[in-house]
Amino acid sequence: METDLYDEFGNYIGPELDSDEDDDLEADDRDVDEADEDDEDEPADADEDVPGMEVVLHEDKKYYPTAEEVYGPEVETLVQEEDSLTVHQFDCRKLDLRLSVYTHKRFLADLMDSPELIRNVTLCGHLHHGKTCFVDCLIEQTHPEIRKRDDMDLRYTDILFTEQERGVGIKSTPVTMVLPDSRGKSFLFNIMDTPGHVNFSDEVTSGIRLSDGIVLFIDAAEGVMLNTERLIKHAVQERLAITICINKVDRLIVELKLPPTDAYYKLRHIVDEVNAMLSTYSTDENLVVSPLLGNVCFASSQYCVCFTLGSFAKIYSDTYGSFRLFVWFAVHYDNPVLPSLLRRKFTKKAPTSNSQRSFVEFVLEPLYKILSQVVGDCDTSLPRVLDELGIHLVKEELKLNIRPLLRLVCKRFFGEFTGFVDMCVQHIPSPQGGAKNKIEHSYTGGLDSDLGEAMAECDPDGPLMCHTTKMYSTEDGVQFHAFGRVLSGTIQAGQPVKVLGENYTLEDEEDSQICTVGRLWINVARYQIEVNRVPAGNWVLIEGCDQPIVKTATITEPRGNEEAQIFRPLKFNTASVIKIAVEPVNPSELPKMLDGLRKVNKSYPSLTTKVEESGEHVILGTGELYLDCVMHDLRKMYSEIDIKVADPVVTFCETVVETSSLKCFAETPNKKNKITMIAEPLEKGLAEDIENEVVQITWNRKKLGEFFQTKYDWDLLAARSIWAFGPDTTGPNILVDDTLPSEVDKALLGSVKDSIVQGFQWGTREGPLCDEPIRNVKFKILDAVIAQEPLHRGGGQVIPTARRVVYSAFLMATPRLMEPYYFVEVQAPADCVSAVYTVLARRRGHVTQDAPIPGSPLYTIKAFIPAIDSFGFETDLRTHTQGQAFSLSVFHHWQIVPGDPLDKSIVIRPLEPQPAPHLAREFMIKTRRRKGLSEDVSISKFFDDPMLLELAKQDVVLNYPM
Repeated sequence: METDLYDEFGNYIGPELDSDEDDDLEADDRDVDEADEDDEDEPADADEDVPGMEVVLHEDKKYYPTAEEVYGPEVETLVQEEDSLTVHQFDCRKLDLRLSVYTHKRFLADLMDSPELIRNVTLCGHLHHGKTCFVDCLIEQTHPEIRKRDDMDLRYTDILFTEQERGVGIKSTPVTMVLPDSRGKSFLFNIMDTPGHVNFSDEVTSGIRLSDGIVLFIDAAEGVMLNTERLIKHAVQERLAITICINKVDRLIVELKLPPTDAYYKLRHIVDEVNAMLSTYSTDENLVVSPLLGNVCFASSQYCVCFTLGSFAKIYSDTYGSFRLFVWFAVHYDNPVLPSLLRRKFTKKAPTSNSQRSFVEFVLEPLYKILSQVVGDCDTSLPRVLDELGIHLVKEELKLNIRPLLRLVCKRFFGEFTGFVDMCVQHIPSPQGGAKNKIEHSYTGGLDSDLGEAMAECDPDGPLMCHTTKMYSTEDGVQFHAFGRVLSGTIQAGQPVKVLGENYTLEDEEDSQICTVGRLWINVARYQIEVNRVPAGNWVLIEGCDQPIVKTATITEPRGNEEAQIFRPLKFNTASVIKIAVEPVNPSELPKMLDGLRKVNKSYPSLTTKVEESGEHVILGTGELYLDCVMHDLRKMYSEIDIKVADPVVTFCETVVETSSLKCFAETPNKKNKITMIAEPLEKGLAEDIENEVVQITWNRKKLGEFFQTKYDWDLLAARSIWAFGPDTTGPNILVDDTLPSEVDKALLGSVKDSIVQGFQWGTREGPLCDEPIRNVKFKILDAVIAQEPLHRGGGQVIPTARRVVYSAFLMATPRLMEPYYFVEVQAPADCVSAVYTVLARRRGHVTQDAPIPGSPLYTIKAFIPAIDSFGFETDLRTHTQGQAFSLSVFHHWQIVPGDPLDKSIVIRPLEPQPAPHLAREFMIKTRRRKGLSEDVSISKFFDDPMLLELAKQDVVLNYPM
């Protein structure tokens, strides 16, 4: 082998080719001759700058010109690396740095050490009833430098850009501020501004858990609406103090143009409606709202008006001296011809035709006059009226447009929102006063321990206990901060803590982790006040503890507090029944989507994400708007990738309508144990009582037996033999031990009780029809043969067997599918009611009530509609009513789907609508296909060979494939 064929690096270069070399030399000679002719005056060394064939290293290669070469040496250029580029921002917290000025920061921090001067309040109400606008008024009161611009709503607590674009609140936002009462005494208010849309009621639940009371906002024109009633029920269940704010009273005057007397009856009707609901949902007869008691205030957030009867009386007392205001219900004011105020009197009966209700005389008529003067004749008579009221405006202010001028006049006349502060201080307990009630309801441990006593006393020197219910993402959507309430002790920055998850128990401590607290903040919506410690009774935003927290958590000390138990997970007043499947457009970006799913799961309290057996990733939410917001966050904030979404579907439940046609049994694989069961439907209403925790499995057997015997007429022995609810402690199914001591060894049966219960829980969590939860079924253990040796009756033998016998008993009891139904409330003019009926009828919906709204030209239509037929309902409704109808829908109940899901004679043809009797079969088959299951239910998985022989002996005809 010749060495000339290779270069010094060992690369093959081949032999020299004479012909090519000669051609190259001739070409070079021609080039040189031409160059000599053209450039005879060139210097001799000019050719030295021509690049040759030298080797250029990779790092020395130059692909693009430098900035200096492009712009010239006199231009200063700045090059930013990719890591230092501006990160994405999804909220407007830092758009206006002037908002970070708060004149009472030091005073606010000092008030945190006085729990008797703190009020933790949630503002809640129906959609667009004025909660956010009311908070804007409080913000303007405490932050003088913040002003509304161009007559636009400030929407200070709508931080996200999506909230401002949609015009609807999506997240609950905490605001902490110092507010004075009517006597000038300052209180620290922790206020949670919550969304009004029923799809985001989980945000309200997270705020309610941290509060001691609610202020329920009701639009004076619309009255009590769908979400208003649900919030009253939820607040009663959470044992919170309830106060009312009747907002937008200006609509009665400006829009509806009601006379003052009619406006009074409209307001009184709202108060009566709320009291009727309180008496329905609460057993406490003292739970009443009334303006006379001081737990009702009236407001117009748009014009900066807020007053109670007490604060309005103070306006008169400042003018007339001592003055007591009897202004509600059946109190009339006798108004004789003589103008002297001393000659007039209050009576319970109308003595003359001139007398009218004192609320109309002293509250509504002055309000009407102020509004009419500003709106009607603001150039001539207004300055004189303002002088009489003691309101002084400069010439520039008098030239304002009507709305800003009316807002300014009302603000000067009514002053600060001291009536609202008085109402909250008097009727909502402080963290110290409401601590015991809060702990009894939300803490899973007892109050008889030192830890329980410290929390009941709101002791800042006790052991640390902090309950977090919300996770707020940072501005760039990368990390989360936990938001919660300190119930005892003091949390400090840099302190090591133990974070207990929702699955933590004293027996199983796996769901716990030691973390170090980072910074601590007091949240004021668009900015935070950093503090180094937060004592008991306050709300706090915590950095550094987000990694182990999914939904809610309990934060305690890492050592010396081993008896600490967790706070109960949130109990939502709705269910996540709408389901969508997601996958990345680019399959290689699946890890990014999974990370985004984990983050979005933290961000939304009631959101559920899971992986089906088919491998598809599923998101469950409360409605279309909810899932639309979830997908926006998933795509834009948390994963930043393109994601495909499948058509939405709903979750189903499985149930039975008859008792099992024969006793079903199953043997363990080792043939040493045998369990016999039957299934039958539960009594009506019992499943709801279990889910609402009216009855609890943790009660002792005597109390449990009395409940079932008195309310549902159960046999006392059977009632005391309840083993479990399923699929969890509040699941709507019951397992009962119905065996007799003369036939079954109770001691042996008790030894495998936990295994049978686990099999029952497993079976009811994933039913045999289409892997959906079982509902409203009672399973009875009729017989059991248990092996004597513990080795032969282990969990590995008994648990799958118990699950199999649950399935077989279920399939022999006429199984049926259940679908979720929505309750729909539609507001529309009278001429659109027929169109609403038409749209509902096409979607299997039915109307339960339609009635005019008192004091309004609108009608309210209440109806039920299957959730699976509700997709696009709102758009369809607006199309048929030319945009005049507005609807809200929320999950209400489960209802059996018509038809037999196991009827093989039904043929499902693609792209054809099915008649009603075929729906159950269609839903089951399509759900099984989507989940990657076989087309039909196979009984060979659930029936043993001996059970099949028994079926053959009984001549039982099965519709199921083998």
